[in-house]
Amino acid sequence: MTPPLPRALLALTGSNLAAQSAEQLSLAAVPIVAVLVLGAGPGDIGLLATAQTLPFLLLSIPLGLLADRTSRRRLMVWAESLRALALFGLLAAVLSGQLSIGLLAVLGFLGAVGTVGFSVAAPALVPALVPREALARANGRLELARSAAFAAGPALGGALVTWAGAPAAFALAAVLSVAAVVLLLRLVEPSRAPMARRHPLLDIRDGAHWVWHHALLRPIFLTAVAWNISWFVLQAAYVPYAIRLLGLGAAAVGMTLAAYGAGMVVGALLAPLVVAKLPFGRAIQLGPAVSVLAALTMVATLALPSGVLAGVAFFLFGAGPIVWTITSTTLRQTVTPGAMLGRVSAIFLAANTGARPIGAALGGFVGATWGEPACLVLALAGFAVQAWIIFGSQVRVLQRLPMPQA
Repeated sequence: MTPPLPRALLALTGSNLAAQSAEQLSLAAVPIVAVLVLGAGPGDIGLLATAQTLPFLLLSIPLGLLADRTSRRRLMVWAESLRALALFGLLAAVLSGQLSIGLLAVLGFLGAVGTVGFSVAAPALVPALVPREALARANGRLELARSAAFAAGPALGGALVTWAGAPAAFALAAVLSVAAVVLLLRLVEPSRAPMARRHPLLDIRDGAHWVWHHALLRPIFLTAVAWNISWFVLQAAYVPYAIRLLGLGAAAVGMTLAAYGAGMVVGALLAPLVVAKLPFGRAIQLGPAVSVLAALTMVATLALPSGVLAGVAFFLFGAGPIVWTITSTTLRQTVTPGAMLGRVSAIFLAANTGARPIGAALGGFVGATWGEPACLVLALAGFAVQAWIIFGSQVRVLQRLPMPQA
């Protein structure tokens, strides 16, 4: 019989669900409110998107270093409290009629700072809460919570703004964020030895050196970067492609995109079985392999225009890569020394988010020059590259998790 996960992990999972739901609700509601209330155009929406993503590039590594130097639970509490304050600020601005694009951008930036702090500290905290043999199961619980938020959050945010108005969406998001803080306050973090004080750049250098020179982490890192570039090439082209060439309406496009969240939930539920049945290296490779299949399915819509086929592609994009996230995170947590987990998690987060604007810009250029179908083909090539990287690495020979690093 599988032993239950520790209560501390259950508190972290509940907090993760509440925090991710708050984030997804606000991310969905902000652009809708900007358009409907403030008459925002594409330039304004681009500004808001930039404000909500910039903290990932600027602050991931500094906050990762902070996660290694201080209490990770405390960092998450402060980060989530900052997001809650930003959400209450949005609610107050809407209710008082003082809302503006500039204020949305500032509060969006502050909320994203909270997201970054939470995101770098949570993976670093998990190995301190559960034994090594339960890491994959614990990460699966956390990713299932995130998947549920991704699947339900955007739809709920849009529905609340439509049916009950913007205040209802921001109020619910703020309440969820406060709930995340309360759950974190109930979590007891095991003590750990204080980190030796050195110049921050030396500590960051050590984290980057560890990632780049580790035979298992470097291919994981490169695969993740290639995947994110390819994904955002596809994202840049999909909506205009679906409307112009597949002939889908707005509702149908939304349904195909929603299949991604559904796939994430299914993949997170199946991940424990995958890890139990396959050698660990093969379980890691499953996500990149399914991504290639998903990209091939999307390219097949060029010959067989079908919203159903596009939905299947997005379902596969959700189901396969979530298994990758769970297994690759477990591997990273195992082979990285505990004192370095925050920095290493932050390096992966910064690289992944940094790859996204590259992919979006590349997709925009290719789409504008050669059309959306060229983006689909380019994305397929990128997904083939990320699969080639991981299948050619030493990860392929892993039968089980390696011994943990001290």
